[in-house]
Amino acid sequence: MLSELLTSGKLSIKMKLIITLTVILLSGLIISNYINYKSAQYSVRQNLINGILPLTRDNIYTEIQTNLIRPIFLSSLMANDTFLRDWAISGENDPAKITNYLKTIKDKYDFFTTFFISEKTRKYYHFTGVTKIISANDPHDQWYYKFINSGHEYELDVDTNEAAKNTLTIFINHRTLDYHKNLIGVTGVGLKMDKITGLLKSHKKEYGSIVYLVDTDGIVQAHPNEKLSEQADIHKLKGIKDIADTILSSKTDTAMYEFNRNDEHILLTVRYIPEFNWYLFVEIDENSRMGNVMKHIALNLLVGVLISCAVIAICIFVVNHFQSRLEHMAVTDELTGANNRREFDIQFRKSVYNYNRNGMPFSLIIFDIDHFKSINDTMGHITGDSSIKTIATIARSGMRLTDVLVRWGGDEFIILTHGDEDSALFAAERIRKQVETSEFFTRHEEGGEIKCEITISCGVSGFRKGDTLDSILARADAALYRAKTEGRNRIYRG
Repeated sequence: MLSELLTSGKLSIKMKLIITLTVILLSGLIISNYINYKSAQYSVRQNLINGILPLTRDNIYTEIQTNLIRPIFLSSLMANDTFLRDWAISGENDPAKITNYLKTIKDKYDFFTTFFISEKTRKYYHFTGVTKIISANDPHDQWYYKFINSGHEYELDVDTNEAAKNTLTIFINHRTLDYHKNLIGVTGVGLKMDKITGLLKSHKKEYGSIVYLVDTDGIVQAHPNEKLSEQADIHKLKGIKDIADTILSSKTDTAMYEFNRNDEHILLTVRYIPEFNWYLFVEIDENSRMGNVMKHIALNLLVGVLISCAVIAICIFVVNHFQSRLEHMAVTDELTGANNRREFDIQFRKSVYNYNRNGMPFSLIIFDIDHFKSINDTMGHITGDSSIKTIATIARSGMRLTDVLVRWGGDEFIILTHGDEDSALFAAERIRKQVETSEFFTRHEEGGEIKCEITISCGVSGFRKGDTLDSILARADAALYRAKTEGRNRIYRG
């Protein structure tokens, strides 16, 4: 009928052209959108499985660690505090002292609660005073006996806080020993459960995913829906119950699962958190994501070519944006922002090419932090990582824009600098002096704060005709070794 209308003389050429173009555009839109839908269906699934879910899981893992590692660390400090141990060993005289101590810790670090339970007297010392005498006959106190019999150094326990109107709390319990390794009690801190719940809710809003924490028995410890915390068991939850044992039997770092729940097809990624002995669960409903795709398909049909072009332009922009980010990540060390070995190999080959073609000299500076193991052992890995980042920043400030900073591994760096060996020695000395005179961190001791200085040792070698990467690195590394053996905080050429 449409062909008859177009061939008839009743319509003008203009109308025929408009109708023809409309049919072509509509047909093209329908066909292309159908193809796009099928393609998007596959892409969404792959993107969820290989992109969004792992990235969301790892981002949330980092945030949860940030929120819980600090209380664990501080509870460890309390358990090893000489004041607390001496006070307990000496007979628990003057309870006001321990009460003030606990209140100071609570106020300083903004904890919901702090406590100490004496193994000898079974008194529950709270930051407000002695709240009770724990008893093996009290069901609410069973956690104490279970914990001390477990042999674990610390544990995370979700429970109601009797001293705070039974508010649901995450307790970080830490075993306290005397100087002969005998148990004298349990100390620790508590975080209000709604703080962690709020964090999980924010991720649901931000990522469109449901995030929750489960212990090794399958009990949900933290959930955006507070009614499920300490109540729900994944062995009894619809859909997931069929794979619950499989999930809990594995303590590998990460795993991916699928299951159906009502009209939802759930993609689930799980990460085991060994520090807490909990599992991190991140769920996304694949069907809901496809619902969004359908809305976009319908919108494209309505608005036509212009919006299609805009979507294509936006897609190109987004792809280019994330591609540039991925390319950056592929050649960059995450901790320091310096280049990694892959980028170093590329830059080294370019420099060799320019040397052979144009005679442009270049040199390598290899350096590392003196006594870095001692820094890690005494101050912790967080301080060690902070020192490495600061060293990288100082090195960048002492380089030219054309030089290349590479994190070679651990606390070891390489600078590929364009110029002869003498100019490389000058640059290395500039960086060495700046590191030597920089203030990194302070250490708290009985006499007060002691500023800790950091130095570096450097080995320098210029590229010579016929050199390979292995040969020039061997010379620079030998020079670095000589700097180490002859006193550190110095530079030698190789």
